[in-house]
Amino acid sequence: MSHDESQAAPSRHLLSGLRILDLGTMIAGPVACTLFADLGAEVIKVEVPERGDTVRDIGPFVDGECLYWHVEARNKKSVTLNLRDPEGQAMLCEMVKHADAVVENFRPGTLEKWNLGFDELRKHNPKLIMLRISGFGQTGPYRERAGYDRIGLAFGGLMGITGYPDRPPVRSGTSTADYQTALMGAFSLMTAIYHRDLHGGEGQEIDLSMYESIIRFTEVLVPEYDRLGVVRERRGNKHFAAAPGEHFQTSDGRYLILTVSADAGFQRLCRAMGRADLLDDPRNATHSARWEHVDELNRILGEWIATTPVDALCAALDAAKLAYSFIYSIDDIMKDPHYAERESIVSVDHPRIGPVKMAGVFPRFSGVEHKPIEPAPDLGQHNAEYYANVLGIDAERLQALAARGVI
Repeated sequence: MSHDESQAAPSRHLLSGLRILDLGTMIAGPVACTLFADLGAEVIKVEVPERGDTVRDIGPFVDGECLYWHVEARNKKSVTLNLRDPEGQAMLCEMVKHADAVVENFRPGTLEKWNLGFDELRKHNPKLIMLRISGFGQTGPYRERAGYDRIGLAFGGLMGITGYPDRPPVRSGTSTADYQTALMGAFSLMTAIYHRDLHGGEGQEIDLSMYESIIRFTEVLVPEYDRLGVVRERRGNKHFAAAPGEHFQTSDGRYLILTVSADAGFQRLCRAMGRADLLDDPRNATHSARWEHVDELNRILGEWIATTPVDALCAALDAAKLAYSFIYSIDDIMKDPHYAERESIVSVDHPRIGPVKMAGVFPRFSGVEHKPIEPAPDLGQHNAEYYANVLGIDAERLQALAARGVI
């Protein structure tokens, strides 16, 4: 760990003692940092003076407070710094001396243009780890293209196979590429920290593209094409590993997901339906055989689900130990007893707008103290604290820096 004060501090939380400089904006880079902050790392959010992170202006808003910001900037400290200004660049170099890692998601070449690339920053801290997130990566013919969530979904191959064959491709309901890249980014950053701190490694520059975070998790899309020449198309809710499997409408008008892959699971399903006769059909003996007539099986299963009272349906599926779920709206989530008992949704008190409910900190770890969630910071809220305590800048100079637009 690169900053002296962290080494002396007792470890109260899982990632206590780590300090990360979050230079990113919007989702992928900053959320990678939020995952660290949730588990106790000190994350310093470096924002543009006066304007701040773009997410602050996106909404939705409650009394002028952006809810998006309060979810994704929780547990962080905010300082303002103009990285386009030479004095601001010099200050960042000083900040790097007291940090374990820097996370950025500017377009490739931007930090180099400001004399803040990895080669420059590591001069001030040879142990520095720098996570660089971009749409297309730091190399390659498309490196300078802008990239954001839908671009990653499209170029990574996921959007093209999502939706129905007779309609245009559709995006997922949330920023899947951004969040998947954030997870990949947090994992890669933790890997580099582990290598540095436990194996005596040096600093690392991590090159993570959004599209590669998508293509990595596209099942057998690549080898299926490579060895079999198959170009997967949109199939709606059908999947080759689920026969039967669909989104079925229940007797009360809701939708239920039920998919079966294992032969033993199909046998239990047939008995739950009172259709043991289906097991006598050789076409149902194996999953690959069932996939050949999956539409027929889905029709039979759909009719049973649609005509069975919901309570009896759930009881039968539970007794058969089959995996299923209703397709939940956020209203369903907020009212569900399972969410409540596990405290999957938590309430964070904000000093101006009061309690704000949001997803909790996952996963849970035994035997450690979990850090309480702190509200997202105001713009520059920690300027005086951080710049004074870490860089030793007095109040008079801070005032002068603010007057010149450096902070």
